[in-house]
Amino acid sequence: MGRSGLICAFLIAACCCCRRAAGVPGEAEQPQPELVEVEVGGTALLKCGPSHSQGNFSHADWFSVHKEKPTLIFRVSQGQGQSEPGEYQNRLSLQDKGTTLALTGITPHDERIFLCQGKRPRSQGHRIQLRVYKAPEEPVIQVNALGISVNSEEPEEVATCVGRNGYPLPQVTWYKNSQSLKEEKNRVHIQSSQIVESSGLYTLRSVLKAQLTKEDKDAQFYCELSYRLPSGNHMKESREVTVPVFYPAERVWLEVEPEGTLKEGDRVEIRCLADGNPPPHFSISKQNLRTREMEEERTDDNGVLVLEPAQKEHSGLYECQGLDLETTASLLSDQQELVVNYVSEVRVSPAAPESQEGSSLTLTCEAESNQDLEFQWLREKTGKVLAKGPVLQLRNLKREAGGGYRCVASVPSVPGLNRTQLVNVAVFGSPWMALRERKMWVKENSVLNLSCEASGHPRPSIVWSVDGTASEQDQDPQSVLSVLNVLVTPELLETGAECVASNSLGRNTTVIILELDSNRTTSLSTSTVSPYARANSTSTEKKLTEPESKGVVIVAVTVCVLVLAVLGAVLYFFYKKGKLPCGRSGKQEMERNTSI
Repeated sequence: MGRSGLICAFLIAACCCCRRAAGVPGEAEQPQPELVEVEVGGTALLKCGPSHSQGNFSHADWFSVHKEKPTLIFRVSQGQGQSEPGEYQNRLSLQDKGTTLALTGITPHDERIFLCQGKRPRSQGHRIQLRVYKAPEEPVIQVNALGISVNSEEPEEVATCVGRNGYPLPQVTWYKNSQSLKEEKNRVHIQSSQIVESSGLYTLRSVLKAQLTKEDKDAQFYCELSYRLPSGNHMKESREVTVPVFYPAERVWLEVEPEGTLKEGDRVEIRCLADGNPPPHFSISKQNLRTREMEEERTDDNGVLVLEPAQKEHSGLYECQGLDLETTASLLSDQQELVVNYVSEVRVSPAAPESQEGSSLTLTCEAESNQDLEFQWLREKTGKVLAKGPVLQLRNLKREAGGGYRCVASVPSVPGLNRTQLVNVAVFGSPWMALRERKMWVKENSVLNLSCEASGHPRPSIVWSVDGTASEQDQDPQSVLSVLNVLVTPELLETGAECVASNSLGRNTTVIILELDSNRTTSLSTSTVSPYARANSTSTEKKLTEPESKGVVIVAVTVCVLVLAVLGAVLYFFYKKGKLPCGRSGKQEMERNTSI
């Protein structure tokens, strides 16, 4: 090296030594800065020297070092502090007798080195590294609602995770069914980006892309944000989401509701199901029993075949066909047999049975079913079970045996499956009437409904002995009720009314006697009289008028007073004669007898 080289080297070394001796901030070799950690919004306590230092800091300058450029922000002179104009002017204050500088309202922009330089000769500056932290908000996850096809050749977007307002930038991890996902070529790709807000906080956006399979149709995806605070490491998880996965069907099948045994009258739904998503286009076919060919049935808008009410004709073989509209592939289900249990209409022979009193009658019940049947006979008006089996024997018929009989054909193995048939038995006889004579209280010039009921076979007809408007009602095939609307006149009061029922075997009569009840009041001009109730409600008592009843009471009270007076006089007479042992002597006599 020449002389000129030596001179240059000497000058450079001398310059460096001079700069270090001058104590220019940031130029001298310094130890690692002291670390201070604070959350956003908190207060940073910056000490002008190590915590174990006992130095005098009554005179010091504080610098903010940003991009290796120190800026004076605070002066301490004789223990008093003074802020310099700038961004920290209103946020700095002294604590602990001037040894600590407090910086309030921490923001991410405050993350830098702060330098405290004492003013004593050869004093060494103290450097502080301020670290700022802010927990991100709860991560928000948004799933790809359009779904992913398993036939996709490249990874497609599954979901997006966003974590807002964190500092420093948090780390994101994706999970599927609680298992973390890593980058995998042509299978899993995670793309993350960040935005720096004006506040200095970070917003993280991460997109998960993946190739999915049919097995992922129920997979749960979520994201996790990892971050650090002065208190340590933390994490936050998003909610779990499921992405729609589209895959072709491999199998189709039929489903029938309700499950189990079916019967006529049920509402039956037949629907197609498939293991593909979306499901293919369905059609349902039923086998034609005559041609043995499958014929398509008409379904509703949802592709469901509804049988309501189900009938025995609906029994047969059904199958489902699924057509994938994207691939035009067609799938057929297995054939499924549908059985609708039934009972045919019940037939009773003879259909219109009739017989003479004292004779016998046999009723036979028939029906068909695909299951074993049970029969029983019931009396219609009482519900009493008369016989079990298809045959009912009626012996020594009485008039009362006429009326309805019901045959019930049921299937014990199918609850609720039964059919019935009602038949009316007619017993020949002359008309029969409930009463031969009936008395009714009526009011003159009122309108009255007279009723008369008769039964018999052949069915009787009824005529009245008086004029009026008559109407008839059939109670049953052998009974009739006639109602006559009449005006109560003096002539009707005198003659009464006669109801005559007749048929080819004879006749019968009911006489209705009308008696005037002048004291009975009614609020209706028309009254309907029951043939039984009125008969039991007649009375021959007469009520006295109010003046007459008061006179009777006075006479009765007077008589009672006189009788009591006479009785008192008689008792007093016998007492004086000593005939009554009720005085003192009588009492003494009783005491004497008791002592003995």
